[in-house]
Amino acid sequence: MGEAVEVWRGSVAMWECDAMGHLNVGFYVAKAMEGLAGLAAELGMAGAFAPDARATLIVRDQHIRFLREARPGAPLVMSGGVVELGESEARLLLLLRHRSGELAASFQTVVAHATARDGRAFPWPARVRERARALTLEVPPEAAARSIGLEPVQSRAGRRRADELGLPRTALGAVGAGDCDLFGRMRTELMMARISDAIPHLFEGRRPGAEAAGARIGGAALEYRLIHLDWPRAGDRVELRSGASGGDARFRRLTHWLLDPESGKAWGVAEAIAVSFDLETRKMITLSAEALAEADARVIPGLTL
Repeated sequence: MGEAVEVWRGSVAMWECDAMGHLNVGFYVAKAMEGLAGLAAELGMAGAFAPDARATLIVRDQHIRFLREARPGAPLVMSGGVVELGESEARLLLLLRHRSGELAASFQTVVAHATARDGRAFPWPARVRERARALTLEVPPEAAARSIGLEPVQSRAGRRRADELGLPRTALGAVGAGDCDLFGRMRTELMMARISDAIPHLFEGRRPGAEAAGARIGGAALEYRLIHLDWPRAGDRVELRSGASGGDARFRRLTHWLLDPESGKAWGVAEAIAVSFDLETRKMITLSAEALAEADARVIPGLTL
């Protein structure tokens, strides 16, 4: 096995943080996409995201663990490597660390080696395979999937199924030119940002555990999986349907379907493990029996990726 190579270095800006006072999930993914470009260069594809690229890396599936908060001003470093390489796809690993060396977040990202404009997957060249061998890594235990599986998914997401389940709308909008990458596909981080922005609608402005006396209650994601099924382009519309699909007194499982409101097809699906936490102590809250009963009553039976 090789060693992870540095692919990104930076810090947390105030404007990248949300109402909870920490780095928003959309900006975690934005930094991961910069790290992906760095890892592509280490694999011999330095121009993979350039305007004249013939081949690029298209994200198919991303699993994220959020392990330690990153707050304004925090310096961060990202390293990466290759978990496995198939004929035209790969599972890549990006590890985002604090200056102390503690892991802030991990990203297991499945990418396709594809033509830049039309997204047609084709085999890796010999030079990439050779470099990948030197960059092969094992997934460290704290970056491994914990509460969300990595098995292949045959998604049932679509507008008709959402209506059958009574899955509420949490976001609606259109894709602008600035939301897209150089090849015209909606940027991965902005798909995540749409989900993040919809959370207040999902909880209707009141997070589980908000009755805790004297506490200011916020929320955080501990784990995410975002699967891309198709790619919106400029002018396309996107509708988000979201709901709770399970949980216990500490954790809520949330499922999101990003749909095309015109055709009803799914652009992508996501699953998250989220918690409520005290904004003063920065500690997770265990729901009372009453709050748990209220949260469980909002679970939508049959809701899956």
